[in-house]
Amino acid sequence: MSALENVMVGTHARTKVGLFDALLDTRRFRRTESESEDESMKLLEAVGLGDRANVVAKNLAYGDQRRLEVARALASRPSLLLLDEPAAGMNPAETEQMIQLIKSIRDKFGVTVLLIEHDMRVVMGISEKIAVLDHGEKIAEGTPAEIRNNPKVIEAYLGRGAASGV
Repeated sequence: MSALENVMVGTHARTKVGLFDALLDTRRFRRTESESEDESMKLLEAVGLGDRANVVAKNLAYGDQRRLEVARALASRPSLLLLDEPAAGMNPAETEQMIQLIKSIRDKFGVTVLLIEHDMRVVMGISEKIAVLDHGEKIAEGTPAEIRNNPKVIEAYLGRGAASGV
């Protein structure tokens, strides 16, 4: 499937046309598909993949595949977007691009982003509010600045010596 077709799959979950409309190629089906294609192209452009719409998804670079996943998720028009390790496996340049993309999506689409991430550069670069877990227990909650200076967070993630300044 192409990148465009991948995003269109995300729009189909909220359409009202069914199998018979598709089999009979009804006017309603054609209109819905046209609207889906237009919306999907806009989403591809929003994630920087507009020029790769017709490329087979598996042939995209790894970072582009991750951006395609975000576009497909946005196609369902979520109010909450859960991203699990969105920058995993990316080089520093790709990671920075992903940070900027997520911030842009959050602002442009007005979607709340729930981020699960171990790369603190990503967390601090995107988040307005952070909850920190240590072995499944919440040890801190606050702004990036508050979290960065929280002794419990420093101890949990950098060790006891780091928390005491030793």
